[in-house]
Amino acid sequence: MQDNTEAHGNTWHSLSSEQVRQQLEVPDQGLEDTEVVHRRQRWGANQLPGVKPRPLWLRLLSQFNHVLIYVLLVAASVTALLGHWLDTSVILAVVLLQGIVGFIQEGRAEQALAAIRHMLAPQALVLRNGERQRIDAADLVPGDILLLEAGDRVAADIRLEQVHGLKVDEALLTGESVPVDKRSDALDTQTALADRLCMAYSGTLVNAGTARGIVVATGESSEIGRISGLLDSVTVLQTPLLEQMNRFAKYLSLVIVLAGALVFLSGWLFSERPPVELFMAVVALTVSAIPEGLPAILTITLAIGVRRMASRHAVVRRMPVIETLGAVSVICSDKTGTLTRNEMVVTQLVIGDRAWPVSGEGYHSSGRIGDNGETPPAALLEQLALASLLCNDAELRQQDGQLRVIGDPMEGALLALASKADADPATLKAAWPRSDEIPFDADLRWMATLNHDHHGHAMLLLKGAPERVLALCSSALDAEATAQPLDQDWWQQQIEQLASQGLRVLALARKPLAADCRELHVDAVDGELQLIGIVGLLDPPRQEAREAIAECHQAGIRVKMITGDHGLTARAIAAMLGLHNSTEVATGADIDQLDDQALRELATRVDVFARTSPEHKLRLVQALQAEHGVVAMTGDGVNDAPALKRADVGIAMGRKGSAAAREASDVVLLDDNFASLAAAVREGRTVYTNLKKAVSFLLPINGGEAASLVVALLIGLTLPITALQILWINLVSSVVLAMGLAFEPTEAGAMRKPPRPLKQPMLDSFLVWRILLVSLLFLGGIFASFQWALGAGYSEAEARSLAVNTLVAMEVFYLFAVRYLDSASLTLRGTLGTPAVWIVVGLVCLLQWLMTYTAAMQALFDTASLPALLLVIPVLAGVGVLLVLELEKKVMGRASAA
Repeated sequence: MQDNTEAHGNTWHSLSSEQVRQQLEVPDQGLEDTEVVHRRQRWGANQLPGVKPRPLWLRLLSQFNHVLIYVLLVAASVTALLGHWLDTSVILAVVLLQGIVGFIQEGRAEQALAAIRHMLAPQALVLRNGERQRIDAADLVPGDILLLEAGDRVAADIRLEQVHGLKVDEALLTGESVPVDKRSDALDTQTALADRLCMAYSGTLVNAGTARGIVVATGESSEIGRISGLLDSVTVLQTPLLEQMNRFAKYLSLVIVLAGALVFLSGWLFSERPPVELFMAVVALTVSAIPEGLPAILTITLAIGVRRMASRHAVVRRMPVIETLGAVSVICSDKTGTLTRNEMVVTQLVIGDRAWPVSGEGYHSSGRIGDNGETPPAALLEQLALASLLCNDAELRQQDGQLRVIGDPMEGALLALASKADADPATLKAAWPRSDEIPFDADLRWMATLNHDHHGHAMLLLKGAPERVLALCSSALDAEATAQPLDQDWWQQQIEQLASQGLRVLALARKPLAADCRELHVDAVDGELQLIGIVGLLDPPRQEAREAIAECHQAGIRVKMITGDHGLTARAIAAMLGLHNSTEVATGADIDQLDDQALRELATRVDVFARTSPEHKLRLVQALQAEHGVVAMTGDGVNDAPALKRADVGIAMGRKGSAAAREASDVVLLDDNFASLAAAVREGRTVYTNLKKAVSFLLPINGGEAASLVVALLIGLTLPITALQILWINLVSSVVLAMGLAFEPTEAGAMRKPPRPLKQPMLDSFLVWRILLVSLLFLGGIFASFQWALGAGYSEAEARSLAVNTLVAMEVFYLFAVRYLDSASLTLRGTLGTPAVWIVVGLVCLLQWLMTYTAAMQALFDTASLPALLLVIPVLAGVGVLLVLELEKKVMGRASAA
């Protein structure tokens, strides 16, 4: 029997219920207790494995796994061996601070499997030992007979054998926007998951009806278990920013180590400095060259991006992914609930002899029927409203400030349609109470009710699949609501026209009955019905999604729809949303026929994919990534979780999204609004630009410090700045000033530029040139102020204090220059700055005053008080840096224009 279950895998839908019983050896009275125990030992509990979290100590240690940290730790170890404990303490404090910040900011470990596990039903109703029993869902085994009722969450994958009006909401697995009508007939082996009408899958929700089925898969063997296994095997990609930073750190570390070794060797061979002094100078060089503040600024800039995105209803679970958003070149989006409202609405109806548009959104009564001032005949509209309201089991209720449907979404849409026809639900239901009904049946594909008014009239009202309803009608209502001969061909054309627009079509009919008729039988529906009309329903696209897609296109981002829904529906929605290529639709079956190379070509060309499974979505994301694209994936169902995890940026819906999708994602949109994604991309581009400004601000400072030390060592001069003073500048002054850049607003035109290439380095040729130029300016300022002070008779401590203050002053003026990398800073806008810029400038001035003039800081950093007049020198040096850079921008701008 175990071989049978494994052999059939996910093809149980192709077997009849009798064959399934034989394969799983299921007796009519259900499994005996002894057999249940035996099968549980064989297949295990109906559960999914949980996620083992990473230990806290391992998370903390991982924060120090960085090349720059290794260099600092080596420097700290050697200074300790030499007995320079103050230097050792400060360097270790820097390392520890970086580790703590990273530990606090690291997001939670992936919990997607645990989230899926919670989606399994807690209890199940089964037939065992000839008795109905309610058991824990974890105790289900293959071969159990499972009984389903409205409101149940399906506890395992089952092959249905008895179905009575069963509707199952499978949106979390397939993306279907409406509940699926189930039946028990066997299907073709190649039938797609969304079309397996004889199966009910674990985790889906019974919307209406009852059923009985045989459990064919539990736990990890179920469809939801298969997705969890797929999710577990998905590799999470590193963000482009982290890749760049790691690569930059390796190159910088190599350069620093080689430079330090070269300086030490040169000093040992050509100078008379003792080896210990030489080594401490090399330590100072190492400390000056390493941008210790860069990780902190990186974290702060990303954290500010997190806060800004939270104000736009987007919660970021992994901070570095904010910057990745700015590089996104392709957005793959689920349709249902993401691009659409996940609410059915009637958009077209055909009554009398013509079609009429219907406006309005959601289940609200706002909207109208008709166009150009014309409305349908009142008598016909009244009959349509009567059938829509009375042949209906749904209810509209206010929940959390929103109008929600209780029941079938399509029936909710009919209630809204009746309201738009000015029908009062309470009045009509009171006037025409229901006497009997024939519930919707998957075989009949229609529902009928018997209603009586208080004037001795009886009416059969019916709605259902248009081709079935049309076959039951012999006449159709005209403008005066009188029966006329039915033109089958004309109505069939109208049905096909609505279906070609991607609409789901329902037909409504009636039949007057004798007043004494109190029971309704299928025989009463005998082909003599009067057709009232047909309606076309759609899960409409969000207006804000249309605007967001247009903005993404303007920003050079391709938007692709990947859905489990039907191809016609997907094409219609894509056209309404304005996707580039909305005419060509590829299906999951098409994807299965392609190898990886052919799929890359298809994924690049086509923008609409329908009837897709989780594997298809995952393959599409991987294909687009293979074409060097940075891919964002949005979704809300369990079926989206593997692709969400694999994508460079996984974005889940917060309201209607499943817990599994949220936990597999990097970003959660609390308002389920695709428009928030466009705002997130804009924020990502802002974060990257601000990071680039911060890097171009910090690196020249380190370059100038390191260059001043190398020059002093090679020509035998006194070091102008000590290692501790350098640490103060790098970790206090530089970081505080760079924080002002983290708050820079979005630049004009940020969303009118194409995405930056995936492999584009942060340090491009222009930035390298800028770093060299500014480093030389800083080198000149540091040495000039230090040597002038010594020549003027000031002590070594005073000269170093002047050099430190000159360096900080140059930083302040350089901050104003770097806010606009390629445009003029000496403008009114540039001079006024931002509140953040002036706050950090004021704070740095205060800190420098404390370092220069307080006894405790003088003792710690070997500084000395300076005459007030002497502080003019740092200011003049800063102004000189700003003027040189403004001249450089003007020259470079003219060269570029030429």
